[in-house]
Amino acid sequence: MSQRPENPTIAQLRAICQPPSVTGRSNAEHWVADLYLRKLSPYLTRLLLKTPITANGVTYLMIITGVSISAALQIPGFFGLFVAFLLSQLQMLWDCCDGEIARWCETQSPKGVFLDRVGHYLTESLIPIALAWRLGEEGYELLFLGALISILILLNKGFNDSVHVARAYASLPKLADSKSVGEAKSLVIRVAQAPFRIFAVQRLFHSVEMSIVILIFAGNENLIRIGLPLAAFVTAGHLASILSSRKLDK
Repeated sequence: MSQRPENPTIAQLRAICQPPSVTGRSNAEHWVADLYLRKLSPYLTRLLLKTPITANGVTYLMIITGVSISAALQIPGFFGLFVAFLLSQLQMLWDCCDGEIARWCETQSPKGVFLDRVGHYLTESLIPIALAWRLGEEGYELLFLGALISILILLNKGFNDSVHVARAYASLPKLADSKSVGEAKSLVIRVAQAPFRIFAVQRLFHSVEMSIVILIFAGNENLIRIGLPLAAFVTAGHLASILSSRKLDK
């Protein structure tokens, strides 16, 4: 590992831990990170660097926090919804810090990437089931619909990872993280996609967005009923977007 100061300044942390290759990513960086979490995360990262915790250890904290969002939804009343919202923010803050620690300590690893994926898969697929369980007095119908939404969320997230798996199996290079790669080759599909660049319904099934929507609508059961066709639409659209793009080209 290259020599790094034991007590780095925030400026030094930003230079090493938040390079343009991270903050300038077209798809991987969440809007809350762009808006404010990347401004806060170096302060927490500096504190964590003074402890024995590793980057993967912080990722485990991210996973625990993410799963706790669903647990918080079981707390009755507005308080539980608000705690779930706060936990979604904390989860994303951990998600910023684990990568920053890995870059500062030069401990990036496939295990870290794997754990990060597991954390997001678990967090986001459990939330619809947790919300349906919260509304359990309505019977098992909502729980079934929530489970279907969770399956669609897993499929939708799996599509992204499947692109990289398919390219690896075909001995193709890693995709460049640029908007041009994901752009549809067909003009018709590009026109159809245009409204969703403004009204990004595809983002609604991230833990942050779900917790915000649940809080705003006070955990109303219609979130499950409306969420299922919306999740199906987003999943089908994502699959069509990938197949019409250059992501699977040689």
